Amino acid sequence: MNWDQIEGNRKQIKGVVRERWGKLTDDDVDLIAGKRDILLGKIQEKHGVAREEAEKGLKAWGDSLK
Repeated sequence: MNWDQIEGNRKQIKGVVRERWGKLTDDDVDLIAGKRDILLGKIQEKHGVAREEAEKGLKAWGDSLK
């Protein structure tokens, strides 16, 4: 699934995001609003990971949605 699809389906994907990155709150996910860069920053902030690690996890997650 590409990011245009994720952004367009953000309400349906909200639960999937929370399941994958459990430290994100509903408010975090609402703030992200399907924007990849904001999600990446929140993953780094809430999970205490480096940008590269967050990028890898985000890519793997996006690929798994196909």
